[in-house]
Amino acid sequence: MGITVLFLDENRGAVLEGSYEKDKKPSIPQLSGAVWEACSSFKKVPATNITAIGRAITQVAVSMKDVLREMKEVKPASPEDEASGDDEDDDDDLGNDLSPEEMEVAQMVAEIMSETIMVIKELIRVITGMIKLENPKDNSGFVDSLEKLLKLCKGTGDQIDEIGACVYPPQEIVKMKQALKIIQGNLDEVESEVEGLKSASEAFTGACGKLRSSIKHMEGELDKRCEDEVVAGMQNVTLGS
Repeated sequence: MGITVLFLDENRGAVLEGSYEKDKKPSIPQLSGAVWEACSSFKKVPATNITAIGRAITQVAVSMKDVLREMKEVKPASPEDEASGDDEDDDDDLGNDLSPEEMEVAQMVAEIMSETIMVIKELIRVITGMIKLENPKDNSGFVDSLEKLLKLCKGTGDQIDEIGACVYPPQEIVKMKQALKIIQGNLDEVESEVEGLKSASEAFTGACGKLRSSIKHMEGELDKRCEDEVVAGMQNVTLGS
């Protein structure tokens, strides 16, 4: 009986679902970049539940990288647009009409995304190092832990999509803050799960610490923006009366 695994279609940028059968090795294209370097050993071992989970976690990183690329493509509004106040919808200019303040938020979001990808990269390294510990006779608990990690990574990926969508004006600060809290909670659980497996590396712990610090910084900046909006609203009411 075959086991379902994930394959990266490099030409189409998509992940395909296929099956692994005994004595038939899956064809995994050479991956490049920091994330993919961490996964290279997955190609060298027989497909198992663990390697299938590892590839699924890799796909979460692929999706995050796509959203990060979008964040890096957003641009501030040109001086002409700001002067004219032109806000007509134009699909070709989507993301090119951010104010300087909104661009600051977009840059913080890009940093969160980049560091989340680094956490997943180091998580994949941890899983890779644990492959040699797999015991075919008694690995159910081990696989259960990895499945939980996969679920947490997918949940974080959903929040990365959410926070990315909130960057486009009008920026939704409240939703961003909610997404950050969920990412923070997932990060805590991922770190706890890895520590429970007694497989945490310094690089993994360091990546988690950097992400946690960036989340705290962004939450503080978003809180300031909310306070400024409240003050501005109160001043408008006072002047209007």
